[in-house]
Amino acid sequence: QVQVAESGGGLVPPGGSLRLSCAVSGNILLLHVMGWYRQVPGKERELVARASGSLTDYADSVKGRFTISTGDAKNSVNLQMNNLKPEDTAVYYCFADARTSTSRENYWGQGTQVTVSS
Repeated sequence: QVQVAESGGGLVPPGGSLRLSCAVSGNILLLHVMGWYRQVPGKERELVARASGSLTDYADSVKGRFTISTGDAKNSVNLQMNNLKPEDTAVYYCFADARTSTSRENYWGQGTQVTVSS
C-alpha cells in the first residue's frame, strides 16, 4: 500500500510565497515521477509541476514563479511557490507515479488548499 501525504497549504496575500511538501511511503520499488496538480471548482485538474530524477516540467502559468525540488527525506518533493497570484488559488494535489511489487500506478494525496487573497 502506498500513501501520499501533503502539507503546507494556507492563505497568503498576492505576491506572497508558500512551500508545499509531499512525502510518499509504502512498498515502493521505483518512483518514476512525483509532482503537483491543482484544481478549482468546476474545472479539470491541471498539472502544475512534475519531476523525474533531474528533469522537471512546469505549466506555463507558473514558470519562473514555482520551483519543484527533491525533499530532504527519501521519496519526498517540495513545491516552492513565489509571487503568488489570486488565480493560483486552488486545491493542490501531490501525485506519485510509482511501481510496487504488483503494479505501476498514480497515487494521490488528499489535497491541500492554497488561497491567494488580500
